[in-house]
Amino acid sequence: MTPKRKKKLVLLLIALAGLGIAVGLGLNAFNQNIMFFFSPADVVAGKAPYERKFRIGGLVEEGSVQRDQQTLRVTFKVTDGGGSVAVQYEGILPDLFREGQGIVANGTLGRDGVFQAAEVLAKHDENYMPPEVADALAAQKAAESVKN
Repeated sequence: MTPKRKKKLVLLLIALAGLGIAVGLGLNAFNQNIMFFFSPADVVAGKAPYERKFRIGGLVEEGSVQRDQQTLRVTFKVTDGGGSVAVQYEGILPDLFREGQGIVANGTLGRDGVFQAAEVLAKHDENYMPPEVADALAAQKAAESVKN
């Protein structure tokens, strides 16, 4: 092998190694920042990961909202008809948040089964429902109609 060819081969190997490292770092960052959506039925079935960020959505269960009078902590349940998950949030809720309302919350599921929300989003008008929530509710209704 001539010195010129050897030099080209070394440069090619260094370039491939650099490209491999860049792709690896990019995929790692993507994997850490991806946020999946789970319905309450999925969470109850154990499909959602513990202590990893994800989104949960459904309807705020009637009679489940409990507000702490001393702090901004609110506890409520989210349901899709197939399961119900307790959600705890500390902060100011959106103006449109109320019982029976469709919401999506970002956060983590604790080992105690309580979803610790970092952010709560409510639908913005009476006709809109987040696509993930609408799909989860439709899937749950379809599953119930098959059972009956």
